[in-house]
Amino acid sequence: MKIIGINGSPRGERSATMRLIAAVLEGAEEKGAEVDVVNLIDLDIRFRNACSACFQEGRCAEEDDFPGLYQKIKAADGLVLGSPVYFDLVTGQMKLLIDRMADGIQCQALSGKYGCSVSTSGDHAEQTVVTYLNHVLQMLGATPVGGVGVATGKDQHALIRAEEDARELGKTLAEAIRTRRQYPEIEAFHQRFQKKFNAVITGAKPEWPGDYEHWVDQAWVW
Repeated sequence: MKIIGINGSPRGERSATMRLIAAVLEGAEEKGAEVDVVNLIDLDIRFRNACSACFQEGRCAEEDDFPGLYQKIKAADGLVLGSPVYFDLVTGQMKLLIDRMADGIQCQALSGKYGCSVSTSGDHAEQTVVTYLNHVLQMLGATPVGGVGVATGKDQHALIRAEEDARELGKTLAEAIRTRRQYPEIEAFHQRFQKKFNAVITGAKPEWPGDYEHWVDQAWVW
């Protein structure tokens, strides 16, 4: 099994968020996972102007680092999303990645995958970011298994304790992937979402042929 950590902190390897991501990956490794990490700050990922090429052609029109990263994400079995709190939510780097994966919602691009999220803050909103990132995973078709958020400014030892929680989260993630663990509420969400988009995708076939072909390949429509 392969699990990728994606770090949205502008501080990259030096960030507190990276420490949590690394701890999750360490826990996953203990359970037999092959792990990798991506620092978004090291990549050239540009904003797009809603060109809709991903919907219409099934590919990204931008020649930057996003298409390669997206393929890497879709090839993984699990994802760990991490971002510090910037103005009460994720960083610009993480939001840019999320926005570039817009077609993944209709395509349920992460269907069958599992994930989790981590966040660090000075004193607030870390749990809000964890909830948001797990929501993103779920909207893209993945199954989030939990998260760890920590406010480092309140307690100098909080990050160390959170790293232990993150290692346990990594073990949970790897075990969920290995056993194909079922989470009934999330599965019910995915079924409702798929039912909703079945009609959307079928009706939008002329405008979104790439998405329609993906649904046919998955035998979600025929």
